[in-house]
Amino acid sequence: MSIDIDCLAICCYCREMHRREKLASSLRARHGKLPPITDVEAANTHGWDKESARRRTERNLQALEDLQYHLYADSSKSLLIVLQGIDAGGKDGVIRKVFTAFNPQGTTVTSFKVPAGRETTHDYLWRVHAACPSRGAIAVFNRSHYEDLIVPIVQKKLPSRRVKERMQHIRDFELMLSQEGTTIVKFLLHISRDEQWERLMSRLDEPHRNWKFSMGDLAERERWPLYVSAFKKIVSETTVDHAPWYVIPANSKWFRDLAISEIVRVTMENMKLRWPKPSIEVEPARRALKKLR
Repeated sequence: MSIDIDCLAICCYCREMHRREKLASSLRARHGKLPPITDVEAANTHGWDKESARRRTERNLQALEDLQYHLYADSSKSLLIVLQGIDAGGKDGVIRKVFTAFNPQGTTVTSFKVPAGRETTHDYLWRVHAACPSRGAIAVFNRSHYEDLIVPIVQKKLPSRRVKERMQHIRDFELMLSQEGTTIVKFLLHISRDEQWERLMSRLDEPHRNWKFSMGDLAERERWPLYVSAFKKIVSETTVDHAPWYVIPANSKWFRDLAISEIVRVTMENMKLRWPKPSIEVEPARRALKKLR
């Protein structure tokens, strides 16, 4: 009977693992292929319903807590999570709803805004490298080094030659991080134009959220087609095995949270984390402790 129960548990685990990996694979961008960044795709929930997704997300968050502890104990690897998306795409919401599963002692969240002060005297990757995770830690970038590609492309501030050079800089930078033990996973939160309008309007309708609205949001919204084109180009050219992009349909916040928690969980489970060897002999230590009860 116990063998049958064990086999059933293994089968359930394998089915769940297969479903997670299937979702991750369906959302993963392919190098050289333009991702499906459309208003229709932004609402795609890939067959999930709200309640099932919420239950699965809760299980994922518990698993992420345990996996972070394992990462900290291993102390030979690190994890870098990149969040990108158009204004009101939900980056803050992901940090609040998903990454609170991580212990703050081992997690940093960095928001990259317009370079200022000392940052302007260095190359554009200088401040980014300084914020990358140390071994055993997790770093979340709320916007990232990709802003130094997106903004110049959309606002036409750099010639095409310089854009290509920056693409290569970033590919080389991420390869170096990967070779030094950092696992990288990148998310583009994709919402429709109508959904963005609703979210921006809610910032005006709800007094406690007025502070989040900027008149600059209007100018950026007018550039919507330019942003979509830039995202497609950047994602298709910088998604690689060691630093993959996932395009997350984010109209439904519950699906967004499910998809990201699933992908981060799969990513961490595939990091081949190890428990360190104890520095003491366990049984003699147990006997010594019992004597002191």
